[in-house]
Amino acid sequence: MSRFSELKHAASGKRRLKDLLLQSDNRFCADCGAPDPKWASANIGVFICLKCCGVHRSLGTHISKVLSVTLDEWSDDEIDSMTEVGGNSSANAIYEAFLPEGVSKPGPDSSHEERMRFIRSKYELQEFLKPSLRITSGKTSSSSLKSSFSTKLFDSFRIPSVSKNSEGMVEFIGLVKVKVKKGTNLAIRDMLSSDPYVVLTLGKQTVQTTVMKSNLNPVWNEELMLSVPQDFGPIKLSVFDYDTFSADDIMGEAEIDIQPLITSAMAFGDPEMFGNMQIGKWLKSNDNALVDDSIINIVDGKVMQEISLKLQNVECGELEVELEWMPLDQ
Repeated sequence: MSRFSELKHAASGKRRLKDLLLQSDNRFCADCGAPDPKWASANIGVFICLKCCGVHRSLGTHISKVLSVTLDEWSDDEIDSMTEVGGNSSANAIYEAFLPEGVSKPGPDSSHEERMRFIRSKYELQEFLKPSLRITSGKTSSSSLKSSFSTKLFDSFRIPSVSKNSEGMVEFIGLVKVKVKKGTNLAIRDMLSSDPYVVLTLGKQTVQTTVMKSNLNPVWNEELMLSVPQDFGPIKLSVFDYDTFSADDIMGEAEIDIQPLITSAMAFGDPEMFGNMQIGKWLKSNDNALVDDSIINIVDGKVMQEISLKLQNVECGELEVELEWMPLDQ
């Protein structure tokens, strides 16, 4: 390979890595939620912040091989491993699948000791993994990255069992991909406009979009991933105005009932066996925030739902989102 070809190949690999980092779920540390992570564990497949990076290094490269996203050279195997896992949401859906009651993730300002306890439990001791997925620690070369960690993660999404194995443990039954499309006529919280962003919460999981500067009609078109536990409730949606020097102001909220989506999907089974068709509906009522009835369709082999929400507890504003149901055995 010529020098030019080598440089072109390296640039292509870096671009794949950068594109992965720009996904919404990878803009926050997989372990503590700190924004703008610049480090990664190549064999686990997660992006992490500088503080958590120090803990990962202390575990040894046979457990977590830490690389800088911007400063280190990455091999093809390492980049392939990261892209196959798909990022923080996919990895956490497995490594935190059985997070016991009373165990909380560290935050961006947590102490080194708190990070060490959680990260060791998560990756080295594998205490939050489904027991059948636990990997016996051993020396791992770069050539076996995909076979040892990322392949193990992907295999786990194909295990269909749904049960509680022990008290306080929760198993996920699938994933819901939420595409936050756009907001309309959102409330003013600054002098003439607002800097809105959307936060989604399901159980103990929280994900958020980017901030849209000075925009009351923002278009995000961002996809956020949430794991759905067996005993799931609604997705709680909140819109905030970002403030640099004070607490962010609330710009409205709503709840998304995902029961109709999941019930419809499970009633039809494998959606790839059907053509495009309507399979369910979430009806507008005085008890929900729907602007109109929300239709659930099979579209190109996927179970999709378009939703328009009138934001609650605020003077004005609507939000459009799109849901896609992804069962673990898909």
